[in-house]
Amino acid sequence: MVQEDQVLDARGLNCPLPILRTKKALGELTSGQVLKIVATDPGAVKDFEAFAKQTKNPLLEHAEAAGEFIFFIQKA
Repeated sequence: MVQEDQVLDARGLNCPLPILRTKKALGELTSGQVLKIVATDPGAVKDFEAFAKQTKNPLLEHAEAAGEFIFFIQKA
């Protein structure tokens, strides 16, 4: 599993809030650092895939467990 530098709890938030909070959190990281996001919105999977492509921040890994979606995004 990927080692994260920071964790963002986006549980209970619906689109577009998880993406907006992710964008803000990534702004606080330095290039190469990894942000772990935990979300409960099922739409987050497509949202984060699109976000990673558009922003060029690599989506290193994503998983689903117990109704939660976990994403690891590396700051470009």
